[in-house]
Amino acid sequence: AIANKLGLTWDTKEGTQKANYWGSVMLASTVKLGNDAQGNSVYTPMSNMLPMVNPNEIVWGGWDISGMNLGDAMKRSKVLDVDLQKQLYPHMKDIVPLKSVYFPDFIAANQGERADNILTGTKQEQMEQLRKDINEFKTKNSLDKVILLWTANTERFASVEEGVNDTAENLLASIERGEDEVSASTVFAVASILEGCTFINGSPQNTFVPGVVELARQKKVFIAGDDFKSGQTKMKSVLVDFLVSAGIKPVSIVSYNHLGNNDGKNLSAPSQFRSKEISKSNVVDDMVASNRILFEEDEHPDHCVVIKYVPYVADSKRAMDEYTSEIFMGGKNTIVMHNTCEDSLLATPLIYDLVILGELCERITVKKDGQDEWEAFHPVLSLLSYMLKAPLVPSGAPVVNALFTQRCAVINVMRACLGLGPDNHMTLEHRFESSLSEHKEQASVEHVNKKARIE
Repeated sequence: AIANKLGLTWDTKEGTQKANYWGSVMLASTVKLGNDAQGNSVYTPMSNMLPMVNPNEIVWGGWDISGMNLGDAMKRSKVLDVDLQKQLYPHMKDIVPLKSVYFPDFIAANQGERADNILTGTKQEQMEQLRKDINEFKTKNSLDKVILLWTANTERFASVEEGVNDTAENLLASIERGEDEVSASTVFAVASILEGCTFINGSPQNTFVPGVVELARQKKVFIAGDDFKSGQTKMKSVLVDFLVSAGIKPVSIVSYNHLGNNDGKNLSAPSQFRSKEISKSNVVDDMVASNRILFEEDEHPDHCVVIKYVPYVADSKRAMDEYTSEIFMGGKNTIVMHNTCEDSLLATPLIYDLVILGELCERITVKKDGQDEWEAFHPVLSLLSYMLKAPLVPSGAPVVNALFTQRCAVINVMRACLGLGPDNHMTLEHRFESSLSEHKEQASVEHVNKKARIE
């Protein structure tokens, strides 16, 4: 954020680099608007389609169980090039995170050595402090609104228990009583909702227990999750979609990762790994269910996920995948892929995307012709699914993991706000020799019986 705001450049062995937002679908991708008079496609940056937050004007802040200043934390993480670190350090050395919630039972024991910046008191008192922190941050920086993201450690799954976290009322009472089965991320989510702030879960645990979802609906506050989708899983959601759509039957998917950052260290504990394993494994379900020619009702590919902690590789995660598929006349096809993922540099643009799109959704309302009231999105904001491994959706709604379908949904919502019809790829004007070939795509939505607005 600082590097982009200051327009920094730095030298590496490949030459001079310049700060950018590459990897952000909102800030570094384009969208087809239509065709010009000659029939050529016209594209525009996605960020130009609607009024969106300027990324350089976002004010960042947060909590951490480690009290290390951000300058030294930047050095410890070994993510950015040294020349860039030297330029950023004076701007970051005095930034210290706020004290955070620390419930040791929910994260790996190896995180205890970092936990020197923690809140004390009861769970209720800690939640009230978080609410106070949000208010003070908003006032101090003269902000219009605040959005919270959980970018902290993966927690173990919380047990959903009757009388504890099954309803909003029970959850609030459980926090007041200090129930053990209320996680730190859930306390943050509740504090955010009570302050009217959108909350996004970037980790795989079940932060959004039923009581949180009910509270969000009661307060009409957005929640979105779960787990940033940045590297191996994003590739998987594309490749399996391709295989199934091509009539090829994937029967075995084996995914192996090793990484050496603190995320990998935390995931080396079995309970935390299990949370990640669940979010990574479910990503192919909707694509498999879409093709009953290939798969029977309860049939799924064998799917194995392995994650290992290797400190030496630091943030440079290695991901290896093997896809075995059945093809024509009993044949077999095997695809093996190696992916070196700069973990933090792939995930950070998603944080921008989630904040920018989440904020935009707060300003979009929809109504049908003849309807008096404008309606906002459902509090479970599934439109953010493109950036998330295990999309949270409203009860009864289908879960979509196919990447391009998710992106299409975002684009078509934006097109609706502009008064344009949904995008399609028929291009009939180029497929006939008749008068159809003279047709040029028009920006008309006369056939659409719904309206959308953005404030």
